Amino acid sequence: MDISDLLQGPMKDIILGQIGNQLGLEDKQQTNTAVDGILGTLLNGIQNNASTQEGQASLENALNKDHNGSIFDDLTGFLTGNSASVSAATSNGAGILKHILGDKQESTVDSISKASGIDSGKILKMMMTLAPLVLGMLGKSNAQAQNQSQQSGGGILDIIKGATQSVNQQSTTQSIFNKILDKNGDGNVIDDIASAGMKSIFGKLFGK
Repeated sequence: MDISDLLQGPMKDIILGQIGNQLGLEDKQQTNTAVDGILGTLLNGIQNNASTQEGQASLENALNKDHNGSIFDDLTGFLTGNSASVSAATSNGAGILKHILGDKQESTVDSISKASGIDSGKILKMMMTLAPLVLGMLGKSNAQAQNQSQQSGGGILDIIKGATQSVNQQSTTQSIFNKILDKNGDGNVIDDIASAGMKSIFGKLFGK
């Protein structure tokens, strides 16, 4: 299991279906556009913050403590709010978003809403649902890498870079980033994420 499972295939179909049912979204293409944009925003923000030694250490601590991938043991239960096995810390999407986006949360939600055609209130709920899944997937991938005796490379940072590259290749993500993040038109979303106030989020959210 890796980030590609969130981007395509049966798991994504489950997520799109459950989110659509919960929020009353009938247009699957609109829902898919919003989901890809949200995943891309979160992963690029995480990569930006994990590029520092302190940020990487804080992220690894968070993944090992609260986001080890157990959220996927009962994915449907989590999506429907009927899972008793997911802790408050693991499922705290609102808290994760607050620290990632800061005072840019409202503008980011509005931008994804306009790009996808979905009401901003529903976009915010989608973001709160997807944020724990992103960290859970990274945590699961990190645990699997740590268990491989022949592991090489940069560990969690390589995982994040691979995940970010995958999500950025999605056509819907590219389109929505052009509308939301690449405000200076240079083709680089990372600098625009940094200017949006997403630096050092993990030091705040997952401080020692």
